Amino acid sequence: MGKRIISLVLAVLCAAFVLSEVCYAMRLLTKEKAIEQVFGPGCEIVTETKELTGDKLTTIKERLGGNLIYSQKGSQSAEVKAKTSIDFYFAVKDGKKTKVAIIDEEPGKWGPVEFIIALDLQGAVSRVEVMSYQEKRGQPIARHSFMSQFEGKTSKSPLQIDKDITGISGATISSRCATFAVKKALILFEEVYLK
Repeated sequence: MGKRIISLVLAVLCAAFVLSEVCYAMRLLTKEKAIEQVFGPGCEIVTETKELTGDKLTTIKERLGGNLIYSQKGSQSAEVKAKTSIDFYFAVKDGKKTKVAIIDEEPGKWGPVEFIIALDLQGAVSRVEVMSYQEKRGQPIARHSFMSQFEGKTSKSPLQIDKDITGISGATISSRCATFAVKKALILFEEVYLK
């Protein structure tokens, strides 16, 4: 009887250990729901696709530290491909553009993390949401308490963990990928539309 209990306890502990290492893949928002969430209901949405080439692409990469994707040491994410074709989603009310959003995917610790970053037309962040992730401990980046730190940030903001953004303990790579995604959206909009 004692051996049975010990075996059962060991089996439960092994199962708990295995489950604690499971990577959670979650789709929080579809593209349509994400756009509605950052713009509000009742907006007409106009999509403008811009191809990044030549000097503009070079400038954007330089401003982002040399790459369109933020690869971090310690990330075990599947490779995320850099895209040079960018969709800008504009909210239109009464025939006028009111906001813009960019959907971006960056490598997290365990898998790609997809974000939607909404900006006002002057280039300040109005809202950031996580659309999907594949993380073990990075789920807290999807919380409003973390994402709200980006509101009001511009391309002139430092946008650095432990400087103007408080990272999440145990989710450093996820915190940095979110910060990079926001910086990238700000720079893309500034370089393509504001310059």
